[in-house]
Amino acid sequence: MPYYQHYSFDLWLTLIRSNPDYKIERTKIYHRDFNPSGKSVDEVAKAFRTVDLMCNAVNERTGKNIDAEEMFLMVISLINDNQLNLNELDTAQLYAEMEALVFNYLPTVYEPVTIEVLDNLKQKSGATFSLLSNTGFIKGATLKKVLAKLKMDKYFDFQLYSDEVGMSKPNLEFFNLMLQNIKQINNEKDITLASKVCAYLLKVWPITNAAKEVLFLTELEEIFELAQGQKLNSIHIDLFKRFSY
Repeated sequence: MPYYQHYSFDLWLTLIRSNPDYKIERTKIYHRDFNPSGKSVDEVAKAFRTVDLMCNAVNERTGKNIDAEEMFLMVISLINDNQLNLNELDTAQLYAEMEALVFNYLPTVYEPVTIEVLDNLKQKSGATFSLLSNTGFIKGATLKKVLAKLKMDKYFDFQLYSDEVGMSKPNLEFFNLMLQNIKQINNEKDITLASKVCAYLLKVWPITNAAKEVLFLTELEEIFELAQGQKLNSIHIDLFKRFSY
């Protein structure tokens, strides 16, 4: 089976799925605490669905991101027919309560084999993994904690969420940011390997062959240009000893 150097994953309905009790309990809380107009539970649930679909459509169309706090305020406003004074609401506390609810009703791994597939692919391919996901009512910072709880975070070299970068898929800049992160990771891997390559070259240095020494020097020069002096401090002394002869 051929492997790629990098795999990028979506999150929802690819790696994890929502706990259905989370939305039920969220609706009950808003029905109880932000519903002076006396809307029914079904009407409150409909407000959540409306805001969710609307913001997702706007984010995908504009390529930008509507924050979770704004979405919760939209729901409260919609429940109250846009008549409630939102200035009195503590949005930080509002989100903190909803984040706590996420962990009370934790999302689940998408399928029983999901982690096994990730583990096998990571080990066999040696590739780097990333997550690229649009967010809604749940922030990227919270989703990172969720993945840690599910013991899935260890498989990913980096995670990108729309609320943290201010861009949503299918915005091309979001994908370009992912490519920049992949390039940076690959460079870091190359730099880490550089010191080992240099140490080996010094060990097998062709002292009696001037032509080969030129080739080795050229190779060292290319490695130093790549690493730009980073990660090579451990071999500086050996280098000076070699060139002092």
